[in-house]
Amino acid sequence: MSKLPDPRKNPDYVIAEAAEEFMKPIKEIAGDLGITDEELLPHGHYVAKVDFKKVLERLKDRPDGKYIDVTAITPTPLGEGKSTSTMGLVEGLGKRGVNVTAAIRQPSGGPTMNIKGSAAGGGLAQCIPLTPFSLGLTGDINAIMNSHNLAMVALNARMQHERNYNDEQLKRLSGLRRLDIDPTNVEMGWIIDFCAQGLRNIVMGLGGRNDGFTMQSKFGIAVSSEIMAILAVAKDLKDMRERMGRIVVAYDKSGQPVTTKDLEVDGAMTAWMVEALNPNLLQSLEGQPVFVHAGPFANIAIGQSSIIADRVALKLSDYHVTESGFGADIGFEKFWNLKCRFSGLKPNCAVVVATIRALKCHGGAPIPVPGKPMPEEYKGENVGWVEKGCANLVHHINTVKKAGINPVVCINAFYTDTDNEIKKVRELAEAAGARVALSRHWEHGGEGALEFADAVIDACNEPNDFKLLYELEVPLRKRIDMIATTVYGADGVDYSADALAKAKKIEADPELSKLGTCMVKTHLSLSDNPSIKGVPKGWRLFVRDILTYGGAGFVVPVAGNISLMPGTGSNPAYRRVDVDVETGKVKGVF
Repeated sequence: MSKLPDPRKNPDYVIAEAAEEFMKPIKEIAGDLGITDEELLPHGHYVAKVDFKKVLERLKDRPDGKYIDVTAITPTPLGEGKSTSTMGLVEGLGKRGVNVTAAIRQPSGGPTMNIKGSAAGGGLAQCIPLTPFSLGLTGDINAIMNSHNLAMVALNARMQHERNYNDEQLKRLSGLRRLDIDPTNVEMGWIIDFCAQGLRNIVMGLGGRNDGFTMQSKFGIAVSSEIMAILAVAKDLKDMRERMGRIVVAYDKSGQPVTTKDLEVDGAMTAWMVEALNPNLLQSLEGQPVFVHAGPFANIAIGQSSIIADRVALKLSDYHVTESGFGADIGFEKFWNLKCRFSGLKPNCAVVVATIRALKCHGGAPIPVPGKPMPEEYKGENVGWVEKGCANLVHHINTVKKAGINPVVCINAFYTDTDNEIKKVRELAEAAGARVALSRHWEHGGEGALEFADAVIDACNEPNDFKLLYELEVPLRKRIDMIATTVYGADGVDYSADALAKAKKIEADPELSKLGTCMVKTHLSLSDNPSIKGVPKGWRLFVRDILTYGGAGFVVPVAGNISLMPGTGSNPAYRRVDVDVETGKVKGVF
């Protein structure tokens, strides 16, 4: 690691580019992990897909390794280094001689080209090679976009033809029956993998009768697609194929769902996804295997690395570290009550990542603004702000404990943090019943994460009592109330008239009532108001809409004003991304 540039003085892409000179060929990474040549599907020298079906069949009788989830406290808009800490933990466990893997989520082009960056980690704790990781990888998100948008193509074409032809003509020309789709009650929209606020609300089909059905529509960001959720939770191709046919695209004029199966497009949609079902294999800066599969945004999606990637990694390694999006109220709650429910896997430990920066923010410091310099208040010691902000950390520790899992707090250290600030966090987190580890992986890689690795090993060796928050027999509104009060700390839940009507309809449906619950809520607060920090008191969660993701297997209550299509800021990252025309190397991705 001494050969790599100093992270204090160099951006992440410079470090990643330097590290790529020492990368192991992906065949070596796979071979050391025990993946055979037949199971490896190379995409160049340093990236591959893994034939999960062959691995799982070959190793079906091998015991699983230890299972660790990485989550965080409520972040600032800048993020608190959860992916960095995941990479740091893997590197630290590697330094301890542990056979370890990670599973992280493929970054979206939205934040990569916007403000937040690519989620490869940072400093000396990154996933490489950075450029392919950040810019499309092996095409999974592209496959999701094509699969999803094909459903919209099928919907709009069907609506156009039903408008242009009577029932007899439809049957004679195409063998179609009339679906009688209600153009004012379309569940799906289109997707694109950028933050494109100008596409949140659109009108399509302008022109003549041959230019499609004229209707209001919308775009979401690609990773919010139900098909991304299906990729995250599917067990195999058969399971994915069945789920594809249950996607609700719209409703007919009598209020009955119109599915992709009704549109006869579910088979073609699955065809786009066959290769995407195999997880991608990359490596950390220090050569540990890293699976990359499924997508981010746990505030507006399930936000988990895939069940398939976890199942494969748990058979191949003694310790497997998986990643959930944002804070424990968002990503961990979905890991706990959705992903583990679907997979049947039980975690041994959960890591809650905290930074002094975020704790100060929750304690009263000015909220950082992405794209602008860090406020001066963060540069000096302020133990009072840290102490007050630790209420948020303790809240997340308690959430992990309610799941019956052993919590480890990782203090993701910045070199500006002071000993007194770190001491206060350690004192309050340990008093709340968590192991605490200071980790300097960003600055020192695996050598800086040894305390972190040891704490996780100790936590994994202790028994736990993992249990789900709710059973699927619990009515939907009761489940939402349990999540709001138990996990978020709300006093209760209120509904818009539309959301209430949908909730009652779902509760009365024998099939829909048994779907899981995937909340959509801001990640910037425990409440549904992103400006309220710390641990808000005396508030009620407002659910304004409820979506049905029949294929993924859950309903999606939408709280507050959050949008499924983020916006691009005034100083986006794409302004600094370029290509060296002599070497073809990409610069500026972070």
